[in-house]
Amino acid sequence: MKLYALEEHFVTEDVIDAWRRRDPGLTEPMMRWAVASELTPALLDLGDGRVAAMDDAGIDTSVLSLTTPGLQNLAAAEAVALQAPTNDLAAAAVRRHPGRFRGFAALATPAPAAAADELRRAVGELGFDGALVNANSGGRSLDAPEFWDIYEAAEDLRAPVYLHPSVPFPAVTESYYRGFGTPVDDMLSTGAFGWHYDAGLTVLRMILAGVFDRFPGLQLILGHWGEVVLFYLDRVAAMDRLAGLRRPIAEYFRANIFITPGGISSPKYLRWSLETVGAGRIMYASDHPFNREHAGSARRFLAEAPISDEDRARIAHRNWEGLVAGIRR
Repeated sequence: MKLYALEEHFVTEDVIDAWRRRDPGLTEPMMRWAVASELTPALLDLGDGRVAAMDDAGIDTSVLSLTTPGLQNLAAAEAVALQAPTNDLAAAAVRRHPGRFRGFAALATPAPAAAADELRRAVGELGFDGALVNANSGGRSLDAPEFWDIYEAAEDLRAPVYLHPSVPFPAVTESYYRGFGTPVDDMLSTGAFGWHYDAGLTVLRMILAGVFDRFPGLQLILGHWGEVVLFYLDRVAAMDRLAGLRRPIAEYFRANIFITPGGISSPKYLRWSLETVGAGRIMYASDHPFNREHAGSARRFLAEAPISDEDRARIAHRNWEGLVAGIRR
């Protein structure tokens, strides 16, 4: 059983420098964790250390992606200047480790037209398998029409877009995720809950804004078992008659959205996802290095899951291979 992992993060020294210039105090938790924590060496490693960690986890191929907030919190000119060098660096790592690494493009979403052009270059020239974007950019949610150039390019290329969480907008963070001290506040606003609520809401906004009606071939990948919203689709259906969409909202999840665990190896969430969207819409992601799999635990999660061998193969490799087989390079 070949196992692909689709949410496997890295960072570069140039991106770290850009974050420091923008925010010398590194007030955003993810920047602080990426720049000045025990995770930093693993994020910078695009070589043998990462491959060894994959071997330990039982992962055959990792799809590399620039960690959040990526280039999306930078001024447009700086983001544009960094996107090609960042992708070139990742592409070089893929060439050094053929079969072990693949790539998702980092995009300068503050300049959507330039981001769309870079997506075409990354897929067509570098051989990348799509892009990873974070849920908001420059104070705008990614459902906003100015970002639709990116989705148009992705649909045209038949290349998937992985939608990753990002820290909620400052006003939301201040209102909902403060008051318990920095360590708790940071985790509440990110990996414990805030990230997932925010990303799930972003996907709902994309559906309601008509993104998938305008780009019906667009394929989105959503981590962390669907970022909360997957568990509320029966309730969300109350908007079906109000939204003026071509299909019920749940149908977009079954036709345009893939789900990954994003590092949450939960049999309960796997069962729910199988019931909700089916095995043909689930793939694997380990969330390295924020989640560390050891001693074959990534492979063991699927190997021991109470599912059929056919569904196991779909989740481990067949869904991904089928998705990227249609990319127009």
